[in-house]
Amino acid sequence: MSTAPDTDASFAALGLSPALLKAARELGFEAPTAVQAAAIPAALAGRDVLASAQTGSGKTAAFAFPVLQQVERQNGQAAAGAARHPQVLVLVPTRELAAQAGALLRAAARCLAVSVRVSILYGGVSINPQLMGLRGGADIVVATPGRLLDVVEHNGLSLAALRCLVLDEADRLLDAGFAEELARVLALLPAQRQNLLFSATFPASVQALSEQLLHDPLRVEIGQDLTLDVEPGDRKLTERAITVDAARRTPLLRQLIEQEQWPRVLVFVATRYACDHVADKLRRAGLAAAAFHGDASQGARAQVLAAFKSGELRVLVATDLGARGIDIAQLPVVVNYDLPRSTVDYVHRIGRTARAGAQGLAVSFVSAATEAHFRLIEKRQGRRVAREQLAGFEPTEEAPPGAASGGIKGRRPSKKDKLRAAGG
Repeated sequence: MSTAPDTDASFAALGLSPALLKAARELGFEAPTAVQAAAIPAALAGRDVLASAQTGSGKTAAFAFPVLQQVERQNGQAAAGAARHPQVLVLVPTRELAAQAGALLRAAARCLAVSVRVSILYGGVSINPQLMGLRGGADIVVATPGRLLDVVEHNGLSLAALRCLVLDEADRLLDAGFAEELARVLALLPAQRQNLLFSATFPASVQALSEQLLHDPLRVEIGQDLTLDVEPGDRKLTERAITVDAARRTPLLRQLIEQEQWPRVLVFVATRYACDHVADKLRRAGLAAAAFHGDASQGARAQVLAAFKSGELRVLVATDLGARGIDIAQLPVVVNYDLPRSTVDYVHRIGRTARAGAQGLAVSFVSAATEAHFRLIEKRQGRRVAREQLAGFEPTEEAPPGAASGGIKGRRPSKKDKLRAAGG
């Protein structure tokens, strides 16, 4: 007879306080994941941490719980009425990730015996309410780099008393063209501080950053870079590659959704125009679908994401903005309508499903023009995905001249990448 995991006992072994054990229980954390079990004790002890773990492995809680415990202890010792300056800064690459990390920190903080204030700062919305929210001070700030710098320039906060820096999705912070902004933020911080660096992949840029920032870090590696680090028989994620002519992708997508009865599916496309176009075609076919990209306001994006999470929407069509920073529990299917430009983006796209041990399916549409590109993705992951053909959708196109080179981008972000990141 199986029994439910003893949450308190599992997390208690890591050194969390009774208040945070209660928070873990109320927030539905049944037992520590591998990255949490390794990182939390070291972070509580004040060590620098460099953690590389696949998407969906629980990295946010791996830093949220220990930094809350440290702030709780510090606030408990502070004199009554003392001014509040940020003790912890969490830097993230997207608005959605800022909102989600901030929401977890705030929810867990409600269980603490002393007040811990969490401020969330990101662009795409007016800066004034965020500045007003900082007037009473903040203990933990979760921010995107650009908006943080804007707030500092408005004299909205000082980082002189910072005790801990967390870089969440460090690979994305660098890959998305934030390196210059990150350098400006780092120049504002005190030299003596704890550093916690979390990343789903570990390219050379993150290695260089870790060598610059971290002192004698605990290195946690859960899975290998750009792979899911699981044997085929043990995998929770199933990958499929379906060959189809580019012009037939939308009808194929409709058929798959309806025939395989996918309750919810996240569809990735390359451009904002494609995002709107595909979502519109799906709606005309009777499917509850919406677009998710950087042209929409933050309020509209939050509303669409909430509708998708609740099940009101069946299909969310997204640009790579959606590959990071959205966490949808029990998302069963991800579709690469357009292939991603890089292998790293492929990993983060398919990482939206099969999270936290759940089953998931990732489907990629491969045309004659993109076959060589997909082969490069496979090569860099070190595995092959069998090609399928579905009746009625057999491809007839031939690869155009020059398609054999593939075309995966290098590690340096292009001008298009930076513009796309700014829009997201």
